[in-house]
Amino acid sequence: MLTRAQLNEVSETMRRMFPDAHCELTHRNPFELVVAVALSAQATDALVNRVTPGLFEAFPTVEAMAAADVSEIESLIKRIGLYRNKAKNVKALSMQIVEQHGGIVPDDRASLEALPGVGRKTANVVLSVAFHEPAFAVDTHVERVSKRLGICR
Repeated sequence: MLTRAQLNEVSETMRRMFPDAHCELTHRNPFELVVAVALSAQATDALVNRVTPGLFEAFPTVEAMAAADVSEIESLIKRIGLYRNKAKNVKALSMQIVEQHGGIVPDDRASLEALPGVGRKTANVVLSVAFHEPAFAVDTHVERVSKRLGICR
């Protein structure tokens, strides 16, 4: 296991190696980002970026998405795998953002992870990209490599 000093060195080295690292998902605000990341599970960013413009044109606000019929969302994202479940989650997370957060995407991990279809990885992407909080989006590949390097258990 790495010490805090070693972890800081790893983080700083990554910053120097990848100074222009950025999110590949096209979005204009935290709401579009949380939806795009939720849709990206088991799909490529390129495919999500082809689907989301039509989705956000049809439902440009969290309130509009919350009011949409699931079938309308499905028809706009059907090229993405697991689209039926993802459509339900997008509507449900939109409703929850409207009802529990006044239409504003929450900026804390616990509230983000409480949204339907949002797990730790999605929450970390939203925290780091939309809110500039230090957070790593860890998928199975990052986890495996991190364990091998001794960054985590």
